[in-house]
Amino acid sequence: MIIALMATPLAIVFKGWRGPRWLIKNRRYFGVAAFGYALAHTVLYLMDAESLARILDEALRLDIWTGWLAFFIFIPLAATSMDYCVRIMGPRWKALQRWVYGAAILTLVHWAALHDWGGLGPALVHFLPLGLLQAYRVWYQFARRHQWAITR
Repeated sequence: MIIALMATPLAIVFKGWRGPRWLIKNRRYFGVAAFGYALAHTVLYLMDAESLARILDEALRLDIWTGWLAFFIFIPLAATSMDYCVRIMGPRWKALQRWVYGAAILTLVHWAALHDWGGLGPALVHFLPLGLLQAYRVWYQFARRHQWAITR
């Protein structure tokens, strides 16, 4: 998921480099792979929990409900990742796919809270580059629009 989210900002930062273009071309596959990991993680959690009562008892913990919510966001994203769905949904597909940013934040909280916030450092090792690249992407888009308005 993180690699897929980093593809476009990397392409902005490293114009002309083939690596980010390859990432952009294949980011849907990375997203589906991330869903596969989330699905396996969820199945193993359910097998470990062994009972519905335990799952419901843990459901209100921050680390658990953020994980469930991120997983539930992933389901429609993965289900609509086929070319057919892209064509049928049109511009709504892109709007739906933007929910991945919320899932990424929920995943960060899930990871950090699961380790009593001692996991925040390792989580940030993975998410900080994503956050910095996305901030640069927003700044770059703003600067481009602002420059365009000045030159008009």
